[in-house]
Amino acid sequence: MTRYALIRTATAVAQGAVVLVAVFALTSLLPGDTVDAVLGEQGTPEQQRLARTELGLDEPVTTRFLHWVIDLCHMRLGQSLVTGVPVTQEIGDRFAATAVLTAVALALLIPLALALGVLTGLREGSFADRTLNACVLALHSVPEFVLGLLLTAWLSAGLGLLPATAAGLGGTEVLSAPTVLVLPVAVLVARQLCDLTRQVRIGVATRMTSPVVRHLRLLGLHERTIVLRHVLPGCLAPSVQQLARCVDGLLGGTVVVESLFTVRGLGTGFVESVQNRDIPAVQGYALLFAATALVVNLLADLTVARLTPQREERA
Repeated sequence: MTRYALIRTATAVAQGAVVLVAVFALTSLLPGDTVDAVLGEQGTPEQQRLARTELGLDEPVTTRFLHWVIDLCHMRLGQSLVTGVPVTQEIGDRFAATAVLTAVALALLIPLALALGVLTGLREGSFADRTLNACVLALHSVPEFVLGLLLTAWLSAGLGLLPATAAGLGGTEVLSAPTVLVLPVAVLVARQLCDLTRQVRIGVATRMTSPVVRHLRLLGLHERTIVLRHVLPGCLAPSVQQLARCVDGLLGGTVVVESLFTVRGLGTGFVESVQNRDIPAVQGYALLFAATALVVNLLADLTVARLTPQREERA
């Protein structure tokens, strides 16, 4: 287990190094820069040249990359080229709103997926199983922004039950008006709930027809005991890996959901930075999303290795 953990951690560090290079290279390939976004067509060539020199945009790519890596080693992400505010401060101001959305989504996602997955897995082929599978497939086929628009048109514009946006609320202020979280969280949870529920259902249905379960029934064990002590633990490993992918999906979904419902979080900050060609801010947001995905998947792999040590040893 220790050897596997060290190897997996070293792999994650190597992946992080690749991400650093990829983020810098891709942001360098963005069309235009901050000077083009701010000055536009009204800026003279001389003004553009002076602005790029002042911002350091005229330096060679290798020099800028070296300076960037050195700043990262000192936990500095630079300053926003648009607002002049340190990128770490800008991310910190927006982090709370995204953290609240993600935490509420996970708090609903995990118990719902377990309950629905176990319910349908124990009744494979039943009316409830077929109905839920049909709903899951239909819901999974709808893009997040389309689902958000449909829910807003129905529950907000049509029935007037919920606010359409969270405009004016930032950070943990969204907790002071819980109704503004309903639509964003519903859109975030919908697609991930489909994937995690199907994973749990497949695991439960497969194990319920296994020879081990048949033997336990012959021994006279209660059905609830079989499910809780023998079936569910066997579903944990693949479900943990699927949950890690769901967290990745939630992070990507925040970009769409926060923009759609005007939530002042990391997603809207990332979109605004791209629109303004604010390269340091874009790099900061991209690194945060990538680092979160790497850490979550590393923890998921280590958890799976702990749950199934024999499989990892054979691997």
